[in-house]
Amino acid sequence: MADPTPVIDDLRAESDELDLLVAELSTEQWRLPTPAPGWTVAHQIAHLAWTDQSALLAVTDADAFRTLVEKALARPDSFVDEGAEDGARLPVAELLTTWRAGRTALDAALRAAPPGGRFPWYGPPMSAASMATARLMETWAHALDVAGALGVERPPTGRLRHVVRLGVRTRDFAFGVHGLTPPAGEFRVELTAPDGEIWAYGPESAPQRVTGPALDFCLLVTQRAHRADLALTAVGPDADRWLGIAQAFAGPPGTGRAPKEATR
Repeated sequence: MADPTPVIDDLRAESDELDLLVAELSTEQWRLPTPAPGWTVAHQIAHLAWTDQSALLAVTDADAFRTLVEKALARPDSFVDEGAEDGARLPVAELLTTWRAGRTALDAALRAAPPGGRFPWYGPPMSAASMATARLMETWAHALDVAGALGVERPPTGRLRHVVRLGVRTRDFAFGVHGLTPPAGEFRVELTAPDGEIWAYGPESAPQRVTGPALDFCLLVTQRAHRADLALTAVGPDADRWLGIAQAFAGPPGTGRAPKEATR
């Protein structure tokens, strides 16, 4: 059983970096639009606070989490946006306090989780390590949107390895949510990390392959950039199709982002 501590530590570091980005913003800056249509900086943080609270319930109170899922199933097209809208209406200080308290409580709950424990989620059940990985993925992705609103560059770090691993592991899920049968065989995925290392997954002999920068792969599976704007290469028809539908997050297929050429 893999020790979840390293990814929980990386989740904390990712969250702390985002906190530094927003802690001193003015009220006007919290209302800046982000690359996600209709979402301001406040919506982004409110969404993270809401999903952290959902994860905390999943880890500590499965019955309460099931009630939350029932509400989500009743309003699948609006449930997530409603949570962000509710949080975004809070005073800035209250929103920050709520987000910080929620992620601190989740950090403690994940560290205290029993070895081998699995927790319900909107997709398949998750271990503590998988839950922390999913929260890191979302935190990184929404931090990109916040940085985009503020005109700030966030250099990629080795923490992207967790996002890459999740993106690779959710291949079959991405096919499934699009009503497609997942490919029978594994793909070979070879990605160049920020420090130049190669992160590789799948058998070397696999005929279908994906290669390119790890950052670009992470942008793709979190749907923060259109495939046309990324330096990813697919070999094989199934690998090529995957790059058009990939998503590392639970829930229905996302709409993704338009290619840069279309937004000019």
